[in-house]
Amino acid sequence: MEVLYTKHLSSPYIFGGPQPWSSTSWTTSDDRVRGGSSHSHLTINKDTNTATFHGNLDITTLGGAGFASQHTSSTTEIWDLSSYAGLELSIPKSDGYTYTLNLKDILQDPRPDGRQRSGLVWEADFKVKEGENKVRLAWKEFRPTYRGKEVHMGRPLMLAGVKRFGIMIRSFFGKQEGEFELEIESIKGIEKEEGRYRDDPSDSDIWDDEEYFDEKQLGQDDKSAGSGWLCCGIC
Repeated sequence: MEVLYTKHLSSPYIFGGPQPWSSTSWTTSDDRVRGGSSHSHLTINKDTNTATFHGNLDITTLGGAGFASQHTSSTTEIWDLSSYAGLELSIPKSDGYTYTLNLKDILQDPRPDGRQRSGLVWEADFKVKEGENKVRLAWKEFRPTYRGKEVHMGRPLMLAGVKRFGIMIRSFFGKQEGEFELEIESIKGIEKEEGRYRDDPSDSDIWDDEEYFDEKQLGQDDKSAGSGWLCCGIC
């Protein structure tokens, strides 16, 4: 039985900064799990303590669709982000593509064949503006999705129990493809007192919809995975 442990951060830095990046803490999940040909890597530069997310986004194999991603590999670690108003990424180098930062607060049990079941993912798209090297994402910008489709949930993201981080690039149905490279210096929490960021994800109109996604069905309908949805890669 795996023992879960909560990581209470001594500083706002989650990755990078005073926290060294580690390649063994991340694993690959590309569209090859769905028959695609994209591939990604997370290369650590110990001299600068940066992580470079790079690879090739292929859209020909899957007819315009495609994704490449890296996510944290631990199934026992929990990050408590409840004291922050959002996340800030320090990015020394970007190629102008749109990327996605993903969070999960529930990890589905693996299928009998060992593959990860599809699950709920909270996604925030971002693009580094020319001349800038930081991206700030408030919690309200993270939208709940299931197999890449936004859904309405009856609850907010459980900030005190984040179990997975992921970084992804996807084609947006043929709008992005080819070689990509994103250098990340750090990912850290935004202090609430920095203002202007809504610090409570429940204080958002996305919870006002009367039709909610049934979270109990997560992982029970994987047989339909090939019937129209291309898993986003952070399943």
